[in-house]
Amino acid sequence: MNPEQLIPQLVIYMVVLLLAISAHEAAHAWMSDKFGDDTARLLGRVTLNPMAHTDPIGTLLIPIVGFIFGAMGGGRLPLIGWGKPTPVNPLRWRNKDLANVMVSIAGILANLVIAIIAFTILKVMLVTGYYHRIPEGLIEPISLFLEFLLTMNISLAVFNLLPFPPLDGSKILETFLPSSMQPVLETLERYGYLILMVLIYMGFFGAIIRPILSFVYSLL
Repeated sequence: MNPEQLIPQLVIYMVVLLLAISAHEAAHAWMSDKFGDDTARLLGRVTLNPMAHTDPIGTLLIPIVGFIFGAMGGGRLPLIGWGKPTPVNPLRWRNKDLANVMVSIAGILANLVIAIIAFTILKVMLVTGYYHRIPEGLIEPISLFLEFLLTMNISLAVFNLLPFPPLDGSKILETFLPSSMQPVLETLERYGYLILMVLIYMGFFGAIIRPILSFVYSLL
């Protein structure tokens, strides 16, 4: 892919990624506030403004490098990213177990809602034939935007369901596991990032997400 194609695609990809991550983290903050903890809200995290959620490494560096390497065929860095963790204080939650599940799953649900919206728009455009009435110069950027929007949000939702700290799936799992399993969870927390990176590099995440994306696109 030449630079003239790469740069516009990278811009669209980053816009979609920033929206997906901002919605994910804002949903965590909003749900935590609803259960009585206003920590994140007071820090301005109940917002879609990407400046409030951007992590220099996880939101910018790794996604940009991963996208460029993937587009140029020079590497296997994952096209995934993360935002600045949303601060919560579980001691202030009402109904702690329910709050832990709902706050943890809120970000995943936000990504799924965006994915459903993107899927619906794509489906309507294809079924009604409106897709072919879009001016020629706009077809490619609009298609890329919607496809990235669908793919990125499904990927983030599935990725965050994995039961490895610091992902949301581990927090949901923690609520239902007996206290005897706490030592296992503590060990996973110490090495969570390392385990996660190894699994991603080995293609574990790709093996899970590819069939899901293939099924979703088969419905279009």
